[in-house]
Amino acid sequence: MRISTVTMFDQSVTSMNRQQGDFLKVGQQIASGRRVVNPSDDPQAASRAVGVSQAQAVTQQYADARVSARNALSQSESVLNSVSDAIAGGKTLLVQAASDTLSDADRQSVASELRGIYETLIGQANATDGNGRYLFGGYKDDSPPFIRDGDGNVEYIGDQNTRAQRIDASRLMPVADNGARIFQGVAIGARYIAEAGDNAGNVTFKGGPQVTDPADPGFGDTYTLVFDEDGGGNPIFEVTASDGSVVAGGAYVDGQPIAFGGLSITLEGDPAVGDEFRLGQAEAMNTDLFESFEKALAVLENPAATPAEKAELRNTLNTVMRELDNGLDNVLTVRASVGARLNELDVVDAVGGNRMMNFEQTLSDLVDLDYAEAISEYSLRQVGLQAAQKAFVDIKGLSLFDFLR
Repeated sequence: MRISTVTMFDQSVTSMNRQQGDFLKVGQQIASGRRVVNPSDDPQAASRAVGVSQAQAVTQQYADARVSARNALSQSESVLNSVSDAIAGGKTLLVQAASDTLSDADRQSVASELRGIYETLIGQANATDGNGRYLFGGYKDDSPPFIRDGDGNVEYIGDQNTRAQRIDASRLMPVADNGARIFQGVAIGARYIAEAGDNAGNVTFKGGPQVTDPADPGFGDTYTLVFDEDGGGNPIFEVTASDGSVVAGGAYVDGQPIAFGGLSITLEGDPAVGDEFRLGQAEAMNTDLFESFEKALAVLENPAATPAEKAELRNTLNTVMRELDNGLDNVLTVRASVGARLNELDVVDAVGGNRMMNFEQTLSDLVDLDYAEAISEYSLRQVGLQAAQKAFVDIKGLSLFDFLR
């Protein structure tokens, strides 16, 4: 059998090309640090690596979303801290203004300071984040959520929704609370409030109704206490529930507690016919912080000379102080909720970090290179290439003419 020179050259070149290809492939793996450079290197591992890479990208998106959520919640928490300080400062001023030793001028001075707190509170309610979006407007975050109407009263024009952001596959987290919940709501379990009507007498209450029996069937209803006179001109009272039924009544005794519906309230002073007081749970009464401030400012900025005016001043301040207490409790409840969500973000971050580490380890196991093995393979392929080259050199030098004499 004859083997032509062309055949020997072709086989030698093919062998060298194969050895050089294997050598270059190992070199490429070492240079890139990856065992699977092309999908053809290990189709199954390459396919799994694509899935792991996509999961990594999604996890990173959630991590970025948590950064955005944390920024929004941190800004809200900071504003709510300022709001709670403002409410506490307003309550302190009202306690000061309720003192009988203050003159009208003194109360005017307190009113001036209270108005500053009121304006600050409006500014905080219309706070924005770093991108110009209003924090407490719900989805309607492109305009101030609180504005003054034609009468100067503050009203909420945002929506009732709460902006939320998906921070993980199974968690959609609220990242901002709407202003109605914060500034026009009360927390669960808020205390009863008493409010005087437009009275002509000088009857006053202190603090508000006290809860004596939460198990009473009428507890939780709203009541109206109205004064009248008996046939002898003596003051009497009648208490009606929200459905119009009379639940209590009788002769009025100055300073003696009046009990009904699981409540008790002590009134002092001389009533006029038609004077009334309304008592109800906080959510059934005024829950608007701005209205509370406006009521306090209205009585503080006007002189209180007559007994009726002084009684109106005292009753209004007592009502507003109870409303501010409830408002502060509500703001602190919302702030606690924001803090809980910030803590949850830390937990989800930790879980996401562990998940990302697992993905990286899995991806490394699939496509990363074992350098010790690769360097050994590199040396072996180098020897193989050199051997192929040497064999080709030796073969191409063979000729029958060398053996002819």
